Amino acid sequence: MLPIEMQPNIYWVGINDRVTELFEGLWPIKQEGVSYNSYLIRDQKNVLIDLSRETTTEDLLSQINALVPLANLDYVVINHMEPDHSGALFALRQIAPQATIIGSAKAVEMMKQFYGITENIMVVNDGDTLALGNHTLKFFSTPFLHWPETMMTYEISQQILFSCDAFGGFGALPGSIFDDQYHNLTVYDNEALRYFTNIVSAFCRPVLKTLDKLSDLPVQMVAPSHGLIWRSQPQHMLALYKEWAGYDSSNAHPGVTLLYASMYGNTEKVMEVIAQGIASENVALRIFNISHTHISYMLPAMWVNQGLLLGMPTYEGNIFPPMKAVLDMCKTKHVFHKTAARFGSHAWHGGAQRHFEEMAELLKWDLQECFEFSGGASPAELQKSFQFGAAFARKFKTGV
Repeated sequence: MLPIEMQPNIYWVGINDRVTELFEGLWPIKQEGVSYNSYLIRDQKNVLIDLSRETTTEDLLSQINALVPLANLDYVVINHMEPDHSGALFALRQIAPQATIIGSAKAVEMMKQFYGITENIMVVNDGDTLALGNHTLKFFSTPFLHWPETMMTYEISQQILFSCDAFGGFGALPGSIFDDQYHNLTVYDNEALRYFTNIVSAFCRPVLKTLDKLSDLPVQMVAPSHGLIWRSQPQHMLALYKEWAGYDSSNAHPGVTLLYASMYGNTEKVMEVIAQGIASENVALRIFNISHTHISYMLPAMWVNQGLLLGMPTYEGNIFPPMKAVLDMCKTKHVFHKTAARFGSHAWHGGAQRHFEEMAELLKWDLQECFEFSGGASPAELQKSFQFGAAFARKFKTGV
């Protein structure tokens, strides 16, 4: 894409990445892609805000050079040191050594660790400002959103918040960069939720602290490091983050997420009947086969639905290993305070339930009655499965 003017002399100079398959080496983006949003302000002093990963350095430098010769770049603001933001920094320093690199004190420490950069650096603290001429930047410390060195940059005259990893999302930009040019914001909201649950959800307290800090700040445009720039609805993603971060410590939507795995089809057969029972109560339901679905796509539904129903067989006296991995990720990503239950088959003896209860306690889940059966479910057990699902669903209709 070509550079895009966001406001007079303020430009998007970012890069679309449609090649990388795993974001952070973990989260699939092969189909969706991702953008690395960099921003350039031309003034008496020229400043670049945020960079891109190392593999896209050449394209990024070309974008910048189309507007400002790299030799005329005065400042480079590093809001975040994660390599998808700072990977191009080493090459940029070689080409534009005159540019002063700006970051928080912790970011400066990381610059030495990551790239051996120790000179021509400016440390900024929370609330510091930098005059460029007709534009003035203000810096906000936002530690652990989602690394300890992270900050946001605010352009005062145009009221643009360069929000770093906050308020962004997966998905390459489809020829346009603004929310009012995107014809299906529901798709983008879903990718923003997936980004939140995959990347940010373990840091909900810092999210809420940041939102409180920004509550009185006039914002006309939100420009994150990944995804759409919000100029038509600048408060939209901030409101969603407040809602999503609240689920870390309080009830979420009255719906059910059903995750299951089945070795030989016995647990899956029961799952289908349990799903019928849930549907009979007209409660929202999402179903995932964890053996075929990446955890990245399950986390959003687990995060926003209060009900969590997990179906798995006992495996050698323990939790079925793929489900154990899901539970471990729930702990990592703070999928806490859910109303949860388990169902599943076993052969010569059980054991999964005991281990599941131990994990549920760590996750602060409100554990409901389980449903276990031996081998294949009998007709009577299938009827019981229906009632089990319906009873679980009613908890989200009546609140009991």
